[in-house]
Amino acid sequence: MADDGGWDRRSLLRGAAVVAGAAATAPLLGKAATAQADGGDADALFRAGKFEQAGRAYEEILKNDPGNVHAARQRGYVGLLANRFPDAEKYLKMAVTLAPDDREANRFLGDCYIRQDKFSLSVPHWQAAGENGYAKLFAAFRGEPYQIHGDIARVPWKQMDPSPLVEASLNGGPPRRFSFYTRLASLNLSQKAAEEAGLRAVVEEQFEHEGRTVTSYSGVLDSFKLGGIELRNIPVSWSDAEDGAESLGDGLIGTWILYHFLTTVDYAGRSLILRRRTPETARQARADAERAGAEPLPLWLAHEHLLFSRGSIAGSGARVVGLHIGGPGEMAAGITEETAKQLRIRTDYDRPREAFAGGRPIVSHPCYPKEIRLGNAAAKDVYCYANNRSALGREGFEVVAHFSHSFYKPYNVTLDFTDMNVYIAPGRAT
Repeated sequence: MADDGGWDRRSLLRGAAVVAGAAATAPLLGKAATAQADGGDADALFRAGKFEQAGRAYEEILKNDPGNVHAARQRGYVGLLANRFPDAEKYLKMAVTLAPDDREANRFLGDCYIRQDKFSLSVPHWQAAGENGYAKLFAAFRGEPYQIHGDIARVPWKQMDPSPLVEASLNGGPPRRFSFYTRLASLNLSQKAAEEAGLRAVVEEQFEHEGRTVTSYSGVLDSFKLGGIELRNIPVSWSDAEDGAESLGDGLIGTWILYHFLTTVDYAGRSLILRRRTPETARQARADAERAGAEPLPLWLAHEHLLFSRGSIAGSGARVVGLHIGGPGEMAAGITEETAKQLRIRTDYDRPREAFAGGRPIVSHPCYPKEIRLGNAAAKDVYCYANNRSALGREGFEVVAHFSHSFYKPYNVTLDFTDMNVYIAPGRAT
């Protein structure tokens, strides 16, 4: 199952550094869209990243038109972005009741259930969404998924570049090296690591990648041990595409694992810190961030695993931005060429970089915005990429930039999936 339109470990095997930061981003809102948003149009508000206002606008539509499937689906999606599960379930169930074959509503509802580890409830919705691979995978689970043993893991990095690597073990085996990346969903393994861990595939799918047929597999991993924490009974994926991804180690830890914890990616301290998600750890994270001068930024989660917040680039003002944390990449951020032109960002068109994203070619050019910013964290005249991807991503809202590996190096980044905040503080984590 390819993540983010074909993004999983196989998609990182070639051209990873370019595409990691230069993935699909959207231009700034045009005058027409801005006018619509100011006028209160629900869809325009949503596209502009004004999710709370959009949610209220969709509710108004439903008051006057209770059978409006689009408004119900979108209102449920607004709740899902912020992990507000009662809201999300209420409106997504409404949408599915009104239109049982609505694939997007079913996909959102399936995602809503897996975020709560309610795998069996998600299965019929993945089937209705046409996601048969997900349906088979989640139907294969017996007992409680993502069982957490231990309270905290503080794991030092074995390297910083081209991507961070940490040590973990599979099914009680010897330590192996893993990278992590918030553009991936499940734990993704190399084929060798999967075979040596004794994994059995419950899903097998084939796809075309750069002119060859690749087979991907998904299954259930009994044990994944990372420092002082062990996860049991978790989804895992691997494939037979081995094109020299040594820098990624034996696999990649995706967002599904990270969002089960209060996660701190301590770039400055070169460590990955996982704590149990509780209201107490969330309060402590906020207090620590405030002491360090880091303001709480909103955290949104779209399409099972993609992270977003609010930031700016080259004086754009506060906009939705993608958070590509971990993974490879020498750039600090990725934007579209259209955005670079609108913001008059210096772009070097004489030095194209060609790579692949999801098996599709992508051309990027170096660019140098005067400033990129997430809250109080900023970088000036930093090396970025502008690409030729389409403007609006499948998440349905406009994204002015994606912040990548190199941007975070002076900071520690805490992802609070309880209160849905992200904190970017200078220096090492406490």
